[in-house]
Amino acid sequence: MADKVVPRQVARLGRTVRLQCPVEGDPPPLTMWTKDGRTIHSGWSRFRVLPQGLKVKQVEREDAGVYVCKATNGFGSLSVNYTLVVLDDISPGKESLGPDSSSGGQEDPASQQWARPRFTQPSKMRRRVIARPVGSSVRLKCVASGHPRPDITWMKDDQALTRPEAAEPRKKKWTLSLKNLRPEDSGKYTCRVSNRAGAINATYKVDVIQRTRSKPVLTGTHPVNTTVDFGGTTSFQCKVRSDVKPVIQWLKRVEYGAEGRHNSTIDVGGQKFVVLPTGDVWSRPDGSYLNKLLITRARQDDAGMYICLGANTMGYSFRSAFLTVLPDPKPPGPPVASSSSATSLPWPVVIGIPAGAVFILGTLLLWLCQAQKKPCTPAPAPPLPGHRPPGTARDRSGDKDLPSLAALSAGPGVGLCEEHGSPAAPHPTVVVAPDLCNFM
Repeated sequence: MADKVVPRQVARLGRTVRLQCPVEGDPPPLTMWTKDGRTIHSGWSRFRVLPQGLKVKQVEREDAGVYVCKATNGFGSLSVNYTLVVLDDISPGKESLGPDSSSGGQEDPASQQWARPRFTQPSKMRRRVIARPVGSSVRLKCVASGHPRPDITWMKDDQALTRPEAAEPRKKKWTLSLKNLRPEDSGKYTCRVSNRAGAINATYKVDVIQRTRSKPVLTGTHPVNTTVDFGGTTSFQCKVRSDVKPVIQWLKRVEYGAEGRHNSTIDVGGQKFVVLPTGDVWSRPDGSYLNKLLITRARQDDAGMYICLGANTMGYSFRSAFLTVLPDPKPPGPPVASSSSATSLPWPVVIGIPAGAVFILGTLLLWLCQAQKKPCTPAPAPPLPGHRPPGTARDRSGDKDLPSLAALSAGPGVGLCEEHGSPAAPHPTVVVAPDLCNFM
């Protein structure tokens, strides 16, 4: 409940009154208004059901009563009750007329403004010939005004009506309600409205049709194909006409491969369906019944075929519709890895392990190469000045002797190094290392 509710509401005759329905919910609830147990629908011309509540225009005396707003969503329902009291909107001057007035004078007939009765809702009286099936109901209206306040008398076939409906409380006297109609209720119903200034009357012809019981019939176009956003709210509705109150049930087709997700399914037309929870079945004045299926926080699993099934003791009828759920524009996270790749290592580990192994192996090889080096072997004593050993080449650009070609081509693992000594007298030396060192 969003606001505090004042259960007793007062309205002036002929004015407009608004009754709030301060109910909130997630998902937003569906609201239904009733007056004295009867559902308020679009056929009530002065009544308007709004998202914020109920609006009643040109309030009449018969509008007084108990109003209930019932709000329902997928998690439950809540009711808000009002008692509407209608007061006459009479100015103080008119209220003072009569022998008990404050002026103390005798009532002057010449000063009184008499007004003969008149019907105030002629638009609701245009349909004078009414046909209804056995067991249904009908309401005959003769709302009138005048001065002084007129009285009304109901008759059937020119005789005073003796049914209990004719002795209703004063606030309902302008409407004759005939419930649970029988064939003998057929006839002409006349309302006679009169006061001191005159009288008027209106006649209705009621024909009660005797018909055989039959299976329910789905009327209108509902349910219809519907599209909803991912996470959104939508509903299917189903209108069923039946001689007796039907059982209305919603079914959802089980998609191929998903049979194991449901404990129990039923077969309809050779296909498997799962039974869905069903809300209240609302009766309508035209003898039909209405039921709605609410879908909240729609997911891809909610997409598919839905069936409205109406059944009674004589049989059943059904109609299907499809729900399309649009893809989620904002996925909650990265896709989950499949079972085949669920045990694979992250890519930094995949790259780091081989790189580390190569680094360790290279370091180990370098260490082995350095550890196996042998000290340089001294070369033969230098020759005397001007004397070259056999096989020694001479640099033509200077007087330095070059290493012999045999020393350079001695084979793998043989190289030259200089012995650390006097820079003025370098002596070539030969170093023998493992073959692996040639690759480092």
